[in-house]
Amino acid sequence: MITAGTQREPTAARGRDEVTNGAALASFLGAGIGAFAMGVFVIVSEAGIFVAPTLYAPAGGVSGRTTFTVVAWLIAWGLLHSRWKNRQIESRRVCAVTLVLVGLGILATFPPVWGVF
Repeated sequence: MITAGTQREPTAARGRDEVTNGAALASFLGAGIGAFAMGVFVIVSEAGIFVAPTLYAPAGGVSGRTTFTVVAWLIAWGLLHSRWKNRQIESRRVCAVTLVLVGLGILATFPPVWGVF
């Protein structure tokens, strides 16, 4: 029992391993990068810079854009996971960057934004 004024032993001293958060944060940031990639692919496709191929005729060009987005997301997630899986990462910064990337990705998919570029 812990009473006022006593301190707990450090986690390592009690024989427990420290739980790392790198793998979880890699998935968060990977999702943000994937959302941003979708926005980028929409913008460049609508600007005529790179038109994604139609992979499924009833869906049109969106099938190619989403396929490229999934590939970008998987690459980002895989690279981040391989680098961060055994690390303790500051979660506030990663979550903030993820929210910004998701917001920019969603914003870039709206038609009024396409006209700016």
